Amino acid sequence: MNNPKRKRPLNTYIRFTSIGFQLGATIYFAAYIGKWLDAKFETEKKVFTLLLILISLVVSIWNITRQLKNMDN
Repeated sequence: MNNPKRKRPLNTYIRFTSIGFQLGATIYFAAYIGKWLDAKFETEKKVFTLLLILISLVVSIWNITRQLKNMDN
């Protein structure tokens, strides 16, 4: 009938793909909101954009490591 070992590689690929999309979407939305805040407050340098991108990178990397640890279990 259904072989559980056959479904596992597909499930793993989907998880890794979703991690990539999640990372990209988080950074994109952080940059978008940062640009909007920079325009709203008329900052000379892109302070909000850079700050939100850095925060989103840290949160994304933390989330990826957490998800990868859960995959091992």
